Amino acid sequence: MMMRMMMLISGGSIVSAEAVWDHVTMADRELAFKAGDVIKVLDASNKDWWWGQIDDEEGWFPASFVRLWVNQEENTAVETVEGASPSPSEVQNGHADASPSSSDCLCLGQPAQDRDQMRANIINEIMSTERHYIKHLKDICEGYFRQCKKRRDMFNDDQLRVIFGNIEDIYRFQMGFVRDLEKQYNTEEPHLSEIGPCFLEHQDGFWIYSEYCNNHVDACMELSRLMKDGRYQQFFEACRLVQQMIDIAIDGFLFTPVQKICKYPLQLAELLKYTVQEHSDYRYVAAALAVMRNVTQQINERKRRLENIEKIAQWQASVLDWEGDDVLDRSSELVYTGEMSWIYQPYGRSQTRVFFLFDHQMVLCKKDLIRRDILYYKGRINMDRYNVVDAVDGRDDDFNVSVKNAFKLSNKDSDEIHIFLAKKLEEKLRWLRGFHEERKMVQEDEKIGFEISEYQKRQAAMTVRRMTKQKGHRSVPPGYPPPMDPMNPGQYLVGDSLEQSEFQFPEPERCKSPFWQSFSRLTPFRK
Repeated sequence: MMMRMMMLISGGSIVSAEAVWDHVTMADRELAFKAGDVIKVLDASNKDWWWGQIDDEEGWFPASFVRLWVNQEENTAVETVEGASPSPSEVQNGHADASPSSSDCLCLGQPAQDRDQMRANIINEIMSTERHYIKHLKDICEGYFRQCKKRRDMFNDDQLRVIFGNIEDIYRFQMGFVRDLEKQYNTEEPHLSEIGPCFLEHQDGFWIYSEYCNNHVDACMELSRLMKDGRYQQFFEACRLVQQMIDIAIDGFLFTPVQKICKYPLQLAELLKYTVQEHSDYRYVAAALAVMRNVTQQINERKRRLENIEKIAQWQASVLDWEGDDVLDRSSELVYTGEMSWIYQPYGRSQTRVFFLFDHQMVLCKKDLIRRDILYYKGRINMDRYNVVDAVDGRDDDFNVSVKNAFKLSNKDSDEIHIFLAKKLEEKLRWLRGFHEERKMVQEDEKIGFEISEYQKRQAAMTVRRMTKQKGHRSVPPGYPPPMDPMNPGQYLVGDSLEQSEFQFPEPERCKSPFWQSFSRLTPFRK
């Protein structure tokens, strides 16, 4: 088929393909497109990467991301593999050999009408792309990573960790996954293949992609820095040539796992579409789709959190008299913020403080008596060491005071107790929900091993110092907003041990300050 396509292209015929999935580019010579875009194929000599054109833009794109049009005039497309029951040996890179019906278009047979054939086409493409992906991972590990480890004069351990992340772990996991996938693949009748259980059996393993995706931004920054030195350009190009890899820069190869994990839900959704409910694989594919969507959603959520760490560093720089560790040493997300009265045993004296609840810790600040837009650091509470306890309105036995709209933080290892009094019941419920979300976030982070790298912390700190230096003075918050309402009005879930209540609240007024408003709204509560 490749030869036939090149003959058509060289003869002046127009060969078009329709994008099945979005292609997010990393290298300059790649062609970006969205699902549904029509690409003019200019060169298909390489079975993995084709050269194409959209409007005035040209570049490389993965052949497995598109399907060829059967008839250019009618705009009908091949569903990846077309023709009447192609044998497995005919299926290469998601397409089947066929002869053109005219000199003006590439004809690969009539569009498949049979649902089983459509399912077989998708199964064949999944298998093909998995095999090609394994080769890409092998090229990265053996062609780049292994060679870099030999050059201690050019790369230290920290640089290798930043550039390649856990790529070797992904390679090992992916080989096991593909091995099981091959066992479930029915070569004679692909539509009977049951691949859904493979995704479910390996679902926990896919979480290793989270670490890689979170690290990828750092990898690009480090590569960009190294590429300013001609020695590294020559070294990486030599690695590519020795491994006989396609003509794409190293950052393009390193982006492949990010693309792959995002592609799984799209492939499974397409497979489910052409799987009848009576098929033995139907419920497994449906479950696998839900699992992989959750994986990619959580990876995107972690990536968003990493993009916000500069705002957290900027906020800390604006708080006067800061003491102790940086917020980013333990936390990566602002969960909730607000002003409350606070009583701390054994002193028993009520104080008004502004509280910032992050994952793992809650920071206490005091407003300046004259400049109410300035905050002073007054301490923090380690949330890992405390339990949240609801307090009933009335006389509190621990503090011997009358309380309303209150809750407590009780130390797990001592008799230390803090009591907090909100102005309204709805505000108390928001805080209780916030503490519930904070613990949930910590548990999820521990499950997938999410953490901020030292490199990312340094980059955030450098950015804040640069911003502060440009201003010529210490960063001061331009204004403090009222406590935000991070939840949808209506039913509030306040934890398993507390009853549910219903309230309708007006939207609270927002501070017009861009910095404080953007910081306090880094992450709305998840539904």
